[in-house]
Amino acid sequence: MLQSQESHSTESPGEANNYGEANSHVEANNPCDTDRVGEINHPSKTRITGEKAAIPHRSPIYSSLVPAYKAFWPAIAQRRIGEVLGSIDFPTGTKLLEVGVGTGISLRHYPGSISVTGIDLSDSMLAEAKDRIRTRNWEHVRVLPMNAEQLDFVDNQFDFVTSFHTISVVSDPKQMMREIVRVCRPGGKVLMVNHFRSDNPLIAGVVDRASDITKRLGWRTDLDAQRILGDLPLRLDSRYKTSRVSLFTILMATCEKDDSWNERCRERELAAAF
Repeated sequence: MLQSQESHSTESPGEANNYGEANSHVEANNPCDTDRVGEINHPSKTRITGEKAAIPHRSPIYSSLVPAYKAFWPAIAQRRIGEVLGSIDFPTGTKLLEVGVGTGISLRHYPGSISVTGIDLSDSMLAEAKDRIRTRNWEHVRVLPMNAEQLDFVDNQFDFVTSFHTISVVSDPKQMMREIVRVCRPGGKVLMVNHFRSDNPLIAGVVDRASDITKRLGWRTDLDAQRILGDLPLRLDSRYKTSRVSLFTILMATCEKDDSWNERCRERELAAAF
């Protein structure tokens, strides 16, 4: 269960919502950079497939917005992501996963002393991220095509997991978070930056009116942080905003799962599939 130690929540509709760094919801069994992939497509990992939900990024509307995202979103998100990552003292050798890496606008803010893996669904955005990596000779960074709701990594593989403006655009936010917790080691950290539904009924009502429109465009404005995170073994270390007029919340949590948590999740998924 999500346990909060610190909470700062003053929301205002002062910032326009985003349509996500990228929707990290695709089937992907073709990992690239195989010489550096490491523990991927592990045979012991149970993969459960069923009827696929609609994938927003494959709609004509979503596709038409990608150029606008590339033009404007980095300018909106870059400063916030940079401030948050710049405030963290990453231990040397940290294994970090970023879920929804997009074109890689966050990558320059990670220190070269850690190992960074970014995953996303968009081939065109990943191509730009790879260009950044090659141009800047970032040997500590790799990016892979992958489904955020079905991560092809073994349990407890990462010390730190980040995700910026991605959970709003996946089809099953709870499943994305379960996968993040699964691949994060006990005692590891989870950092998220995203818009979450306001606790203020007036503000929530205003934003909720836009949800029918934004869902058609591929992202949600009505995500309730407690509902998504509340049943997970995470201790909320901090929750805050970078400004009073920001719609976006920064969440930092510690993974507190026990040794059997991952197995219990797999058993529940198997039971639900039959």
